[in-house]
Amino acid sequence: MRKLVVWNLMTLDGYFEGTKPWDIDFHNLAWGPELERYAEQFGEEGDLLVFGRKTYEGMAAYWPAAEGEEKIKAYMNGIAKIAVSRSMTTADWNNTRVVSEPVSELKKLKAEAGKTIFIFGSAELADSLLQEGLVDEVRICLVPVILGAGNPLFKPASQQIPMKLFDSATTKSGAVILRYEPVKA
Repeated sequence: MRKLVVWNLMTLDGYFEGTKPWDIDFHNLAWGPELERYAEQFGEEGDLLVFGRKTYEGMAAYWPAAEGEEKIKAYMNGIAKIAVSRSMTTADWNNTRVVSEPVSELKKLKAEAGKTIFIFGSAELADSLLQEGLVDEVRICLVPVILGAGNPLFKPASQQIPMKLFDSATTKSGAVILRYEPVKA
């Protein structure tokens, strides 16, 4: 059985992007050799990336022509991808297919053999899958900055989801990588 893992960078005050879409300059405060190595490991650990439409569009615009970070660029462009959208019908980025019903699709994919399935960014999608009980792990890189306003990583919910911290690491930049798993009832 495969794991579904959510990965995101978040400010101390809980935002994964600023007040405008793709306002993620604060990522530069955390980026460095340790986080680069951590990002490279995703390509070894996983075999599928899942994105919400907005994140997919941003990633598809960036990675094919990205400069530097060749190992990360290679797996981002080569790995299988799912774009979750009710409005898109086709996806042009290499190895991508569009899915409109992520819950049923990911239940099926998690039951198959394979490596880890990652969700990068995509806060609304990640939140809906967390509420459905499909997420096995949440990895957050806590960036040492207070943004003051923006798009919160975690959305208002009707119920609590208890989490158990099982790993943490601090980078030289002062960012903290936290790994949580939802506590099953």
